[in-house]
Parts: sequence; C-alpha cells; structure tokens
Amino acid sequence: MALHPKIIDLTLDRMWRILGALGDPQTAVPPVIHIAGTNGKGSTLAFIRAGIEAAGKSAHAYTSPHLARFHERIRLAGTLIDEAQLSEILDECLVANGPDPITYFEITTAAAFLAFSRNAADYTVLEVGLGGRLDATNVIDSPELSIITPVDLDHQQYLGETISEIAREKAGIIKRGRPVIVAPQQDHALEVIEARAQQLGAPIYAHGQHWHVTTEAGRLIFQDETGLLDLPLPALAGPHQIQNAGTAIAALRVLGFDETACEGAMRDVTWPARMQRLKHGPLVEAAPDAELWLDGGHNPHAALAIAATLKDLPQRETHLICGMLNTKDVTGFMAPLAAFATALHAVSIEGQAATLSAEETMAAAAKTGIPAQSAPNVIQALRAICDSTPHARVLICGSLYLAGEILKENG
Repeated sequence: MALHPKIIDLTLDRMWRILGALGDPQTAVPPVIHIAGTNGKGSTLAFIRAGIEAAGKSAHAYTSPHLARFHERIRLAGTLIDEAQLSEILDECLVANGPDPITYFEITTAAAFLAFSRNAADYTVLEVGLGGRLDATNVIDSPELSIITPVDLDHQQYLGETISEIAREKAGIIKRGRPVIVAPQQDHALEVIEARAQQLGAPIYAHGQHWHVTTEAGRLIFQDETGLLDLPLPALAGPHQIQNAGTAIAALRVLGFDETACEGAMRDVTWPARMQRLKHGPLVEAAPDAELWLDGGHNPHAALAIAATLKDLPQRETHLICGMLNTKDVTGFMAPLAAFATALHAVSIEGQAATLSAEETMAAAAKTGIPAQSAPNVIQALRAICDSTPHARVLICGSLYLAGEILKENG
C-alpha cells in the first residue's frame, strides 16, 4: 500500500507493461468468465462458482475489495491463496514492475493473473474492480463469457454522470464474437449494451428477452430458450438475489452446465456481508436477544435491495448502525431505508481516511426522516439499542469497509 497508493487511474498502459514483464500470464489462465456491473457482481460470481463446483469442476476467482483479509480476493481452484504463495507472487510483481508507477489494484491484479496461470482449474471467474473498459481486469482477449449485472449510478467521478455513460464503460468488457449475459437493466443501459454487443458480433442473452426468472410456491423458476428449471430458492437472503441467481443460471446454461449445477448454485452459495445474518461472535454475545444482520451495500440501488429484503422479513422493530464513505451518495442510500428504520446510530469507519464522520452521517439520516444519533463505535451503538429495545432487529450497513471490520472483529 505504501509503495503503490490506492489511487484510481483508469488506463490499461501500466497493466500491459507489467504483464509483459511477467511473461503475459493473462494468456495462460483457464477459460475466463468476466463480470462487470454496478450491483450484484460478487453475488453473481459466488452463484457461478458454487454451480461450477457442484458439477465437479473447479474455478479460480478474483474479487474485490476484500473484507477481512487480502487473501479473500484470490481463490485458486476454490481455495483462498495461502500466505507463502501470495508473498511469492507479490514479490515477483514488485521486481517486474521496478520503479515504474502503478496502482495498488493494478499490481495486485497482475499478481492474481500470475497465480491463476500457475495453478490448474477449469474456469477463471473475474470480477471487474471499477467500470470495465479501462479496468485492470480487462486484459482478456477472448473470454469464455462476459456478464453485465445491473447498471446504476455509482463512481460518477470516474465513469460518467448518466446511466448511458456508465453502461458504456461496463460494456467495455464485451469482446468480439464472445457471448454476453445481460442482467435486468434500465432501458438506457440496455440500449448501450445491446449496441456494443451488436457492433462486436457478440451473441447476447438478455433478461426479459432470452431468459426469465421468478419465484413461485417457494421455488425459483428459470426459463430460457432451452427449457424450464424448477429450483430451490437461493441460500442468499433478499429478493434482489433472485435476479443475481437468474443471471448466474443463464451463464451456467450458456456454458453447458446441467440442472445439477444450477441446483448446487442455489443451495451451496455463500457470500459474506450481503444481508448476512450474524449468528455467533462478540456482537451476538453482547446482544443475545437481538437479530443481527450485516450488509456492505453503499449506493441507492443496494439500499433498494436491502429495503426489499427488510420488507420480506417478519415485522420487527429495526435499528440501523451505519457508517459510510464521503465518496458515496449518503442520502440516496438512506432514503429507501427510511420506511423500515425505527432509528439510526451513526459511526465513523476506523482506519478509512475517506470515512464520513458519525456526525455527518447522522445529519444525512435526519434529512431522510430517520431519527439518528452518533456513537463512538459499533459495539457501543449496539449496546445503546439493546438497552432500550433488547429484541430489536439491528442492521449494520453503509460500507464494505465497515462490514470488513465487523467480520474481523466478530470472528
């Protein structure tokens, strides 16, 4: 981190340089499934990986950011990279880069490609870090499959001010002649994505046209041009996971996987900090009668998904513990939650220079009509909630960085 500051600088020149110095490992990785989008990338990746593994195959996976440990970003054939191998490949990348400028994400992405090229697997599943067209992962000439999850406003300072502009950046991962799965999209985003796919002769499999997903009688129903699947509901909570699951099933079907893989994707998927129920650890011990949830969503679209999940849960007084970064649309995030939140305790995110102060977060909550107060940290906020409402539902939310701190501290 000290050598390579975490400064976003969207260009591929530095990636091509370091990958060339490393012997172009990106050309030697197993077949790639490349995922871009604003929301649902990580969950969709997790569903796909679970499906691949349910079919008896293996997959490397690259995700970001990590929550508790950097090693979470790199899975080799399903297993988190170990300390020795991570240290070795990072050292190689440092030597290969020499004194030249490079960002933290770029050099660690190069390290992931190096690790993937040296370990056997059937597939490589890559999650875009930011955008798509100029993201450090976008160095794969011919992926097995590209996926665009729902596009919404986020990172406008880098990607553009409109849905169309942002969709254009996301669609930058589509490659000539290679199939692309498209999740539910706003009309302007879909127009841009379809135009890019047509320009490149990329077969497109779009939600609402080529595949459909819904729920019926406590089951997930998926239908595409090859038939209908009647599957268990996904193990990940929230109605928004239905569309993520559908996107993953569409991808598995295009890749040639059968119903067994799709069932495994629904049953075996895990993805921390996405409406995750906390059931053990110090926080649970401090609030034994409360119902604790954790979510790392941080933009308005994610808040709509959280709100839909809360709406589907049994009625219970709900309190938020919220910490956010100053780069996010704070009131846009809180507005959909106002109808479900009894009150909010605002906290700062320890160790994050871009954290909003607890007081600023509290003020933003008040603007959306949520009664709010600040707290020094999450544990003190939780104790204050439980002193007055011991049986409350408590949702810790607002940032993946906050979620990571919770997962580290709560074991």
